[in-house]
Amino acid sequence: MIRGLTNLSEMTERSGPGPAAPTSGDDDRFARRFAIRLPDRRHQRRWVPVVAGWLALLIGIADVIEGAVPSLYAHYRLHRIFDLAPGTLTNVTRTADVITGLLLLMLSHGLRRRKRRACRSVILLLGASTVLHLAHYPHIGRAIVTAALLVVLLCYRREFYAVGDPRTRWRTLAVLGWLVLADLAIGLSYITLVRGLKSDYSVMQRGQSVIYGLFGFSGPVQFQPESRGDLFGLLTSALGLFTLIAAAYMFLRPAEPPGRLSGQDVAGIRELLDRYGAQDSLGYFALRDDKSIIWSPTGKSCIGYRVLSGVMLAAGDPIGDPEAWPGAIHAFLDEAARHAWVPAVVGCGELGAEVWCREGDLTALELGDEAIVDVAGFSLEGRAMRNVRQMVSRVCRHGYVAEFHRTGDVPRAELDKLIRQADSWRGSPTERGFSMALGRVGGCDDGRCVIATATENGVLRAILHFVPWGSDGLSLDLMRRDRAAQPGLNDFLIVETISRAHELGVKRISLNFAAFRSALERGERIGAGPVLRAWRGILLFMSRWFQIESLYKFNAKFNPDWVPRFMVFPSTRDTPRIGLAALEAEAFLVWPNLEARRLARKLGHKLGLGRLRRLRHGGRRSRPTA
Repeated sequence: MIRGLTNLSEMTERSGPGPAAPTSGDDDRFARRFAIRLPDRRHQRRWVPVVAGWLALLIGIADVIEGAVPSLYAHYRLHRIFDLAPGTLTNVTRTADVITGLLLLMLSHGLRRRKRRACRSVILLLGASTVLHLAHYPHIGRAIVTAALLVVLLCYRREFYAVGDPRTRWRTLAVLGWLVLADLAIGLSYITLVRGLKSDYSVMQRGQSVIYGLFGFSGPVQFQPESRGDLFGLLTSALGLFTLIAAAYMFLRPAEPPGRLSGQDVAGIRELLDRYGAQDSLGYFALRDDKSIIWSPTGKSCIGYRVLSGVMLAAGDPIGDPEAWPGAIHAFLDEAARHAWVPAVVGCGELGAEVWCREGDLTALELGDEAIVDVAGFSLEGRAMRNVRQMVSRVCRHGYVAEFHRTGDVPRAELDKLIRQADSWRGSPTERGFSMALGRVGGCDDGRCVIATATENGVLRAILHFVPWGSDGLSLDLMRRDRAAQPGLNDFLIVETISRAHELGVKRISLNFAAFRSALERGERIGAGPVLRAWRGILLFMSRWFQIESLYKFNAKFNPDWVPRFMVFPSTRDTPRIGLAALEAEAFLVWPNLEARRLARKLGHKLGLGRLRRLRHGGRRSRPTA
């Protein structure tokens, strides 16, 4: 019995790429009844990282002020210890004060997140700072503060358990190396181009002056006008400060591991979807290529997630047996706590939100509603469907024809042609979607997906892509059309899909997700209060960028059943960060990305290299590749 409990605790810590081996019936009942989960470390001694982070923040601010405004500390005579090594904490040069202060400011956030790497770095900095402050009487007060924080970190160092991403260290070294080379190039260029050197210095002496200048010291190179020397010192100090801040940010930033959906994970997810796929219309989207999977100890449930901006973001309900959901949720929360990620879920159902809140001590917020159409009860009759009926009739009069195929029944060449045509209609190169988007069409194992196309005289004008929802349902994934086609083409395809769903054995279809639908609907009614009207006004203003109102009105045209969806998060203070991560996951917020290859190609075209290449090939244009 003790051996069984030991194995169970080991399986609980497991979150590798694949499901754990399912236990037998007796072992499974024993595990559910007698398994004792360790207390959540995130809620133990929460004051330790908070106090340590704020103290480090205050000390960092004091160091920055001391370095930036030396007149406040003029009586400390900093130049008397100028020969000490830079980067300690205080009582050195102005550059060192600013650098170390900024380091503490950045490390304070890591302390609040229980980062082990940040704790070790702050301990080293505080140790050196305490020694220096005790050596000088005017700094005895700050020595006491730094020593107190050092004692707290040493006594409670085990509370800072969050690990970092090993890949971040190598990337930091690469960034640091390239920045140092760039600093050397800029500094040497300044010395070479600026006239007024006192003597002819060697390359080694010039490089030594640049390196010293990065740390705030003077090198062997001397300028005849002192103003040029001051400008050189300011330039090198700014370069050193920027290099240190960039390297520290790369070292301390939250890890964003790429999706690692292995073949074993895919096989396990598909097996669970075959058995429990009818529970959630978002279950199939866990097969996205950019998601990672974490499994319950019994292997009967799993959760797909993605890490963005320090947020471990899951979508939809857990997949699998509802009785095994707590095991997957505990593994998810443990993995988030181990890396100091903020756990969050977007788009989960009512049952899933209840289990998440109960097992993880989280908070739920209604995010919106999912539009689900019952095929048997759908009809175009009645005044409510008048707009849709007119749009569909107009499209039919223009000769549009709808066709439906399972993806596995479409030849590969024709499927590639459809994908290329659909990609040409995209308004931007960024593919949006995370919680209700698969991110691909025509995958090797996506044969049960459905493609609906609309053609005009044999020319493709629109395409819809649906993923399976259990054995008798479909969930809308992709919706694109030619901008020059007849308006209402998407309405026509959806109506045709519903009317011919019985041919595919489909009884229900999930359409788009309408964010904050209830607020939009209640806010426009007579008698709505000022708060609700103000909230609706904010949503209408945000609809200029996020299509909140347009998606709601589009879904409401089909008179669907509204199923609420929730967002689950730890606390209110984490909602801004989770919101930004969700916008980034859905590609509504895209950070600028510098593509060096594309810029080089544009530069080559401007310089006439493309024309020179065509002349070299006899005036013939190179054949474009697919």
